[in-house]
Amino acid sequence: MVITSLDNEKVKYYYKLQKKKYRDINSEFMVEGEHLVLEAYKAGVLKEVLLEEGDVLPINTEQIEVTKDILKKISTLNSPPKMIGLCKKTIDTTIGKRILIIDEVQDPGNMGTIIRSAVAFNIDTIIIGDNTVDVYSPKVVRATQGMIFHVPIVFYSIDKLIPILKKLKIPVFATNVKYGEEVKNLSYEERKTFALIIGNEGNGVNPKYLENSDKFIYIPMNDVVESLNVAVATSIILYEMDKDNE
Repeated sequence: MVITSLDNEKVKYYYKLQKKKYRDINSEFMVEGEHLVLEAYKAGVLKEVLLEEGDVLPINTEQIEVTKDILKKISTLNSPPKMIGLCKKTIDTTIGKRILIIDEVQDPGNMGTIIRSAVAFNIDTIIIGDNTVDVYSPKVVRATQGMIFHVPIVFYSIDKLIPILKKLKIPVFATNVKYGEEVKNLSYEERKTFALIIGNEGNGVNPKYLENSDKFIYIPMNDVVESLNVAVATSIILYEMDKDNE
């Protein structure tokens, strides 16, 4: 059976998942395109797939054929893919020893790149603070290139988190150009166990979190350049902090 009506309830449901409100209410989100569908399947979070009629995907998941017009309505892309998957959110409260804390990063592309770099350089927990872009938005999920399925993501207030980290004796680092230590000078122990706070694109790390940090770090660079894009800076820092852990 092929779904052909744009008024079909399932079609309406997928369309609603473009909005954070409905992703939160239902604890589900979409992935678009074969690569992300397969990554979600391998991670065990794929519930079903909508396929353009006539297509077949060789995986053991419920598959529903729909028209190209339906995929076009549901998709957030200019050129709709031939498949869209429905995924369940995973709830994780694990806190590891190499932690990345995201403080109000707003741009979906930046967030996606940060998540990819976190996986590449062996971060074992990402903490998403309040007022940060939704990591399950289509743009962020797409920008992660599937890496969102390869690292535990915990949603927690940074105000409440820092005292917990202090009790666990996990040092809290924050990026600060003026008063920081060069990241490459951190000791092996400091690279092995840490919680690194990355701040907002325009304002950096919230001052109240800076006050509670154990150390500031920065990336030395040419005086001509005032600052780096937050995703680029995060990637460089994580690369440097992973060197002695390979």
